[in-house]
Amino acid sequence: MSGSKYRIEKDSLGIVEVPETAGWGPQTQRAVDNFRLSGMAMPGGFIRGLGLVKWAAARSNESLGLLDAEIGAAIADAAMRVARGELDAQFPVDIFQTGSGTSSNMNANEVIARLASTSCGRQVHSNDHVNMGQSSNDVIPTAMHVAAMLLWRERLGPALERLSAALAERETQFADIVKTGRTHLMDALPLTLGQEVSAWRSQVETCSARLRDCLPRLCQLALGATAVGTGVNAHPRFAATAATLLARETGVDFRVSENAFASLAGQDTAVELSGHLRTLAVALMKLCNDLRWMNSGPLTGLAEVTLPALQPGSSIMPGKVNPVVPEAVAMVCAQVIGNDVTVTVAGQSGNFQLNVMLPLIAANLEQSMELLANGCDALTEKVIPGLAPDEARIAEQVARNPILATALNPLIGYDRAAEIAKRAYRENRAVYDVAREMTDIADSELRRLLDPLRMTRNI
Repeated sequence: MSGSKYRIEKDSLGIVEVPETAGWGPQTQRAVDNFRLSGMAMPGGFIRGLGLVKWAAARSNESLGLLDAEIGAAIADAAMRVARGELDAQFPVDIFQTGSGTSSNMNANEVIARLASTSCGRQVHSNDHVNMGQSSNDVIPTAMHVAAMLLWRERLGPALERLSAALAERETQFADIVKTGRTHLMDALPLTLGQEVSAWRSQVETCSARLRDCLPRLCQLALGATAVGTGVNAHPRFAATAATLLARETGVDFRVSENAFASLAGQDTAVELSGHLRTLAVALMKLCNDLRWMNSGPLTGLAEVTLPALQPGSSIMPGKVNPVVPEAVAMVCAQVIGNDVTVTVAGQSGNFQLNVMLPLIAANLEQSMELLANGCDALTEKVIPGLAPDEARIAEQVARNPILATALNPLIGYDRAAEIAKRAYRENRAVYDVAREMTDIADSELRRLLDPLRMTRNI
């Protein structure tokens, strides 16, 4: 870079020029130079998880008498600065890097070592001190799990609860609004708008339950496995001590993985989590598309509900208003579904003792969780509370729905009911009026049978 100043640093491969103002060291700089693939650095949640892991590792090694107390404290303080997001600009390594995430691990080691050296006035080594008892192979999947757990607890879990509560409120408010059901995009038997909303709510809550089922496995950490799962160079109590420290610091029940070898060789929990995120994306896309259809019109569509008018919808057609938030959230869902395909392929990339697409898995999981949390909040804040049914139009559509003749099947049979339905549709008349002419069912019984609200409650 023209006019830039550099300092000379050295690693096991030799001399490296590092920008004078950079907080990282030679191995990070090599990664910056080698991996110019996307311009996308590892996301903030992952960096937070990485900082917490380095903090817990330093405190664990210090408590076990392996790390000088002054150096241990300096490392822990610097690592916590990383965890708080104060140093995100010092993590420039591309997502598309070495598959173990070694570059990101060394990025953290070098930044923390440099800060710790300055604060304690002693030489803190990025490998010997900051990385003590660790390997990139166990640090990166550990940081991934920590980041995902915190994102669930702080962002996605609460966002799902808020969306569910908003839907439940509208479900109650719409309990007696009878509307035409649709299957195959064609008119079907009636249901209430509340029942229709209840399906959305139930899907959201079931998706949340699936994600919660995954959490106990997400709490299991690879830390202590070191390079291949055997724990070489780590104190026997290092991992358990670090996991306990992480649990106390975060309030999450982190613990050591039940099988260290599996925690390195495969990333099945990450794949499981991604699959549940995909399922949530599918459910939300269904919800968004239902809203778009129900809002379609206002003259030539269904026009059953009106969504809040958030912005002009066209640069050329005055007065046009579009369902912009459902459209945006549907795109979020498409991205998450694509991310899941990526995580699935990456999850297959475990050869023998190590998965070699860890940074890609971590980045895609974080993006999916953030996008879904934001999408849920957008629906909760900007769409669901302002959902306004056109009750008069809905009632008119129900009254003219020929499928109401289905209720007559037990008395006159399917074929005779079909004749009534077809004539009602052909003559654009209410089923009740046509049935009075074509059957000898008593008027009171006919009214009872063809009462749309009764049909929605099976009474």
